[in-house]
Amino acid sequence: MSGSGVELLFGPLLLGLILSTGAYGVMCVQMLLYYQSFKRDARWIRYFILYLLFAETVNLLFEIGIVYEPLIVRYGQCQICVFPPTFPHDHPGSQRALIVSPLLIPGDAISIVAVSTPVQIFTAWRISVITNSIIFPLIITVLSVVSFGGGLFVSIFAAIRNEFREFQSFAPTVILWLVTSAVCDFLITIILTYSLTTRKTGFTAVDGQINRIIRLTVQTGAITAAAALADVILFLAFPGSTLNFIPDFPLSKLYTISLLSTLNARTRGRTTDAEERMPNALFNDSTAQKSMTNTTRNSILHPISTNVHVYPNTYQSPNGTIVGSVGRPFEEPKLEDSIQSPLRYPYHPSHSRQTSTTEISSVPPGVPPKPGNPIRF
Repeated sequence: MSGSGVELLFGPLLLGLILSTGAYGVMCVQMLLYYQSFKRDARWIRYFILYLLFAETVNLLFEIGIVYEPLIVRYGQCQICVFPPTFPHDHPGSQRALIVSPLLIPGDAISIVAVSTPVQIFTAWRISVITNSIIFPLIITVLSVVSFGGGLFVSIFAAIRNEFREFQSFAPTVILWLVTSAVCDFLITIILTYSLTTRKTGFTAVDGQINRIIRLTVQTGAITAAAALADVILFLAFPGSTLNFIPDFPLSKLYTISLLSTLNARTRGRTTDAEERMPNALFNDSTAQKSMTNTTRNSILHPISTNVHVYPNTYQSPNGTIVGSVGRPFEEPKLEDSIQSPLRYPYHPSHSRQTSTTEISSVPPGVPPKPGNPIRF
């Protein structure tokens, strides 16, 4: 049977499957890049990404089954040929695939929220670490859990009321699921953007990394929210059709891609020692972020030569020579003198070490420090 019924039922399903398959490929590339680049991430985060791969694979299999059943399994099958006839009031010549929804269609909603809810809760946890606050993360978590409950009930209703024309009977549940998910995505985008903006340090490398993550957060958050809203709008505007499945099928992949894009945004183009010491803008503890940033900026902007020992009333000239308080070159004590007279020379070979941070001595100028407490840079 050809006509608008087939076009509005099976055409959107096929288009949605094509988009979902392409998004699945992009997701796999992002996931491969993540596992190759961030081998030192916490083990539970790497397992969480592996779970998302499993959940997305199951979701794609559900979608393939949803398209395969009416086009292949039920092709040419009349409703009156089904025994016992489940719809005796239908026209005898009507095809069953145009009336009854695919058997796997209840698995679509539950497989989507099985991805979107964990991703949103994970992002809420990161916001709590960045902002040191639980108010907004708690709101995000509540919205995400409500969205999960809506998706679960949509799957239950789709299994019970399996006619296409009955889908509008549980429209409030669909609205609850998708609208709360979209609001959650918008809230995540706004809060994460503001939180990352306040973490700028004035150092080019760190700020560049933060700007890159902010751009990805805004782009991916807007895409997931827009896809969820498009899903519910098409569901309400075109009852009896499957146009809403065009944005619905790739929706879960968009959530995973948004998370992986944020994780992979930490990739650094340079591999110098200074760049490797730079703090991460998203995954370092916020309590240590400020001190680490200040220490790193000082060590990079004002590098100090290692193994240089500074003594009281001396300073280092621009050419690297240790100069005394009267402007004469300072001679480093001999090894035997330093061992025999530790009070005269505070330096001892056992105290030598290399460090990139600055330790400020509390010894007043002109007063020899105690033995074993050299002034180190």
